[in-house]
Amino acid sequence: MSHVQQPQATRASVIVVNYNGGEELIQCIGSLMPSCSANDEVILVDNASTDGSADAVEQTFPDVRVIRSKTNLGFGGGNNLGMRVSTGEYLVFLNPDTLVNPGWLDALLAALDENPQVGTVTSKILLLNDRGRINTCGNDTHASGLTLCRGLGLPADMLNEPAEVGAVSGAAFAMRREIYELLGGFDESFFLYMEDTDLSWRARLLGDHPLYVPDSIVYHDYALRFGPQKTFYQERNRYLMLLKTLRWRTLLGLLPVLLLAETVTWGFVLLREPNRLQNKLRAYAWIVRHWPQVMEKRKQTQALRRISDRDLLACCTHRLTYEQTGDSAAARLAHALLDPLFLVSQRIALAVMEQ
Repeated sequence: MSHVQQPQATRASVIVVNYNGGEELIQCIGSLMPSCSANDEVILVDNASTDGSADAVEQTFPDVRVIRSKTNLGFGGGNNLGMRVSTGEYLVFLNPDTLVNPGWLDALLAALDENPQVGTVTSKILLLNDRGRINTCGNDTHASGLTLCRGLGLPADMLNEPAEVGAVSGAAFAMRREIYELLGGFDESFFLYMEDTDLSWRARLLGDHPLYVPDSIVYHDYALRFGPQKTFYQERNRYLMLLKTLRWRTLLGLLPVLLLAETVTWGFVLLREPNRLQNKLRAYAWIVRHWPQVMEKRKQTQALRRISDRDLLACCTHRLTYEQTGDSAAARLAHALLDPLFLVSQRIALAVMEQ
């Protein structure tokens, strides 16, 4: 008697969100396809591109499923759209300006298979244009919500051990489908920036421990850039994440940390973007105008809570890597003046949370 062979379930859905990615997108998909098994699927979500890049992917890579949005949904919205049509047990997210090393995907998924308590894993991301240097090995998070690349600029042969990190990097990470669905995916109101930290913090509230996987290597076309809206999105989204995630008592205890962080961010804007001071003010104004929606998001996030804020913030560093702004003299001064203040303030806040 013959048996009909059942099709195997999809192992992983690799989702790439594109907006006018051009030739970089073609190179990304070209490096990605050989690393996928027959049980994986690749989904390209095109955010209303006008450069023909989605058409080029369809013509060059017929195995890629192309989903077209009529509007630009942003990074989070695009990934959520890709998730809704995906079938994989694992969801994998990759930036279109990356190239992947052979075995990067297997290494990410093996880390999830071997660590049942871990729900999110992130790659070792090296600089595409300087492959001997690190872009980020997971992200460092600060109690103020500020998020920075872990290991930026260090030699590529450093940070070679798996480690729990503050947050995954949105450039390349994987997540168990059930956790993504439980969280409702990315917060689409963020549009750009901080979505990966917000998703990581909400996953932490569920008890997750984001893991950095050094054997999964990805190259990223990264440079510190300042678009006209970047500060607005980063700051607005940071405030939104803090208000959603932390208890009121915690926010009160962190007030010295948060005020110091405002000093740092205002100083950064004054030094690097003096013509765009309105972006910080717009970030404050957005939170005030949308306060009822912010509180609704807070209610939804708090309903997922399984751990204390103390456990959530245990992953945070007190030390901001000011040198990532490119001004070494100012960075040395900031470390000397602000590191001790942040350390003391954060310890006091954590002590209050213990009571």
